[in-house]
Amino acid sequence: MEDEREDVQKKTFTKWINAQFSKFGKQHIENLFSDLQDGRRLLDLLEGLTGQKLPKEKGSTRVHALNNVNKALCVLQKNNVDLVNIGSTDIVDGNHKLTLGLIWNIILHWQVKNVMKNIMAGLQQTNSEKILLSWVRQSTRNYPQVNVINFTTSWSDGLALNALIHSHRPDLFDWNSVVCQQSATQRLEHAFNIAKYQLGIEKLLDPEDVATTYPDKKSILMYVTSLFQVLPQQVSIEAIQEVEMLPRPSKVTREEHFQLHHQMHYSQQITVSLAQGYERTPSSPKPRFKSYAYTQAAYVTTSDPTRSPLPSQHLETPDDIGRSSMETEVTLDSYQTALEEVLSWLLSAEDTLQAQGEISNDVEEVKEQFHTHEGYMMDLTSHQGRVGNVLQLGSQLIGTGKLSEDEETEVQEQMNLLNSRWECLRVASMEKQSNLHKVLMDLQNQQLKELNDWLTKTEERTRKMEKEPLGPDIEDLKRQVQQHKVLQEDLEQEQVRVNSLTHMVVVVDESGGDQATAALEEQLKVLGDRWANICRWTEDRWVLLQDILLKWQRFTEEQCLFSAWLSEKEDALNKIHTTGFKDQSEMLSSLQKLAVLKTDLEKKKQTMDKLCSLNQDLLSTLKNTLVAQKMEAWLDNFAQRWDNLVQKLEKSSAQISQAVPTTQPSLTQTTVMETVTMVTTREQILVKHAQEELPPPPPQKKRQIIVDSEIRKRLDVDITELHSWITRSEAVLQSPEFAIYRKEGNFSDLKEKVNVGYALNFMYFPKFCCL
Repeated sequence: MEDEREDVQKKTFTKWINAQFSKFGKQHIENLFSDLQDGRRLLDLLEGLTGQKLPKEKGSTRVHALNNVNKALCVLQKNNVDLVNIGSTDIVDGNHKLTLGLIWNIILHWQVKNVMKNIMAGLQQTNSEKILLSWVRQSTRNYPQVNVINFTTSWSDGLALNALIHSHRPDLFDWNSVVCQQSATQRLEHAFNIAKYQLGIEKLLDPEDVATTYPDKKSILMYVTSLFQVLPQQVSIEAIQEVEMLPRPSKVTREEHFQLHHQMHYSQQITVSLAQGYERTPSSPKPRFKSYAYTQAAYVTTSDPTRSPLPSQHLETPDDIGRSSMETEVTLDSYQTALEEVLSWLLSAEDTLQAQGEISNDVEEVKEQFHTHEGYMMDLTSHQGRVGNVLQLGSQLIGTGKLSEDEETEVQEQMNLLNSRWECLRVASMEKQSNLHKVLMDLQNQQLKELNDWLTKTEERTRKMEKEPLGPDIEDLKRQVQQHKVLQEDLEQEQVRVNSLTHMVVVVDESGGDQATAALEEQLKVLGDRWANICRWTEDRWVLLQDILLKWQRFTEEQCLFSAWLSEKEDALNKIHTTGFKDQSEMLSSLQKLAVLKTDLEKKKQTMDKLCSLNQDLLSTLKNTLVAQKMEAWLDNFAQRWDNLVQKLEKSSAQISQAVPTTQPSLTQTTVMETVTMVTTREQILVKHAQEELPPPPPQKKRQIIVDSEIRKRLDVDITELHSWITRSEAVLQSPEFAIYRKEGNFSDLKEKVNVGYALNFMYFPKFCCL
C-alpha cells in the first residue's frame, strides 16, 4: 500500500515539476529520485520559483552533489519552507520517502500556500487545507450528488472534480451527461481534459490513480489548488464554520488502519438523512435561518471488559522466545539503545496524557477533547509494538546466558519497569477514554432533551400565533410582525444547538450497537422533522405577513389621500357663492368654479374603483371578518361623501340658475346652462391637452344682439314666463309626488315635463348667445 502511494506521488510530483520547467523553459526530468540527486535540477526548479539566479557546482562527484543540495536547502530555509528531518545526504542518496517529502513541502509552499495567501489573510485563517475544503464545499453545495468532506475518498467517483469546474463554468459542459452516462474513470478523464484544454491546467493526475478506494491526499490537494488558482476564489465565513463542524478523521494512516484492525475497534460514520427544512424559492426573501441533516459518528466500544482496544504487553516466557523468529544476535548495547528510545517516547506520551487536562463541561470542547484523545489512542497503538520488541529483546538477551548476574538483574528490573509504566499508561488512557465517552454522551443527551423541550414550547407558541387573527388594524399587524421577528431571532439562537447536534459522537456497546444506533437515528429523525416544520412555518408566515403589510400600507395611503381630497373639495364647494350676485362676472366666476369641481370629480372617479380593488386584494389575503367590516364601513363612508358632493354640486348649479333674474334680467336660463356647459367643456379641453402643451384658447368675446323695443318687450315677457316655469318645476321636485317617483324609480312623467319646459325655452330663443 505504501509502495502504491509512493508511485502515485512520484508520478504526480514529476508532472508538477515538469509543468514548472515548461514555464521556465527548462528541460524535463524523467526520474524524480535519480534526476534530483546531484542537486542541479533542484536548483533549476528553485530558480524558476524564486526568480533568483542560483549558481551550481559543475563537478560530478558526491561532494559537488552535496554542495548543490545544501544550496537548495538553504534557499528553502530562507523562504520558510519546512525541512524537518530532511538533509542533503537523503536527497543525494536517493531516499524515496524524504525526496517526496521535500518536493511536497516545495509544492505546499509555492503551489498551495502562495496561491492562497491573499484569501487566507482576508479571512484571518492560517489553515490552507481548511480554506480549500471550504471553497470546494461552497462551490459544490448545489450538486446533491457531491459531498466533499476530505481530499481523499470524496474525489474517487469523479463527480466532485466535474461539479467544481461546472459550478464556476457551467458553459463548458452539460452536468447531467457527466452524472448519468459515465463511469468514475470516464468522469475523471472528462474533468482533466476540460481543465487542460479550457482552463490551461496540466494533467497532473491520471484517472486510474484517483478512481481508487483511497486516493493520495497530497496529489488531490495539489490538483485542486491548481483549480483554485484559475477559478473564482470566494470563500464565506459560513463555509469555513461548516467545515469546522465536520467530523474529524482519526489520526491514523490507512495502512495502520488495516494493520491494527484486529486490535482495535474503529470509528464508523453513520449518516442519517432527515428533512432539510425550508428551501427558499426565488420569489421568497432570504431566510435568516437554516436547518441541517444530522450526521452521527458512532464510536463502538466493546462490552467485554477483558477485551480492551489497547492490549497490554506482558513479559514473554522462554517458550515464547523459542517460538520467535528473531535470528539476529542481541547485544546489551542494542538492547539499551532500543530501551532508551522507547522510554523517551513513553515519557513523552505520559506528558501528553497529563497535558490533556480536565474534561470540560462544554459539549463542543468535549468533542474536541474526544477527537484529540482518539488520536492519542491511535498513537499508543502504533507504538505498542516497539514496547513489545524491547521486552522481547530483553528476554532474548537474558536467555542467551551471556550476562552477568548483576547485568541480568538490571535488565530484568528495566523490563519490569517498562512493562509497569506501559500498563499504567494504557490503563490511564483507557480510563480517560471511558470518562470522555460518559461525559460526552451525557452532554449530548442533555442537548437532545433541551432541543426537544424547545421544540415543544415553540410548537405551542406557533399554534397560538396561528390562531390569532391578523389585524384588526395596521398597528396590530405591525405588532404581529415584530412578534414574528422575535420568533426568528429565537430560531437563530437555537440554530447553535442544532449545529452542535449536526455531528454527534455516539458511544454504544458492541452487543447492542445496531439497536441503539437505530433508536438514536429514529429520535434524530423525529427531531429533525419537527425542526424543519417550524422553519418552514416561520418562513411561510413571514412571507404572508410582509405581503399583507405591504397591501395594507398601500390601501391606507390611498385611503388617506382620497379622504383629504374629499375634504378639500367639500371645503371648496362650501365657499362657492350661489346667491346674492352683484353682477354677471361674479356669477360666471361661481359657474367656472363649479365646472372645475365637476371635472375633478370625473377624473377622481377612478380612485374609488382603485380603493375597492385594493380592498378586495387585501381582504382576500387577510381573511379577517372584523377587518372586512371596518373597511366596508370606510368605503361606504367615502361613497356617501362622494354622493353628497355630487348632489351639492347639482344643487349649487340650480341655485345659481334661480339667481339669474335678480342678477341680470336679460340673461336667460339657457344662457346659464350654456355658460356652465361652455366652461366645463373648456376645462375638460385644458385638462385633456395639458400634456401636449397647447396654448390656452383665446378669451370668449361678448356678442351683442341689437333688437328693437317691440322685441325687447316680448323678451321680457318670455323671461318672466320662463322664470315662472322654473319656479313651478322646483316646486314639483320638492313635492311628495316627486318623492314617490324617486322611490319607485320611474321618472318618465317628470322628464316629460322638464323636456317640455326646455323645448319652450329653445323655441322662443333659438339664437340667444352669451359671453
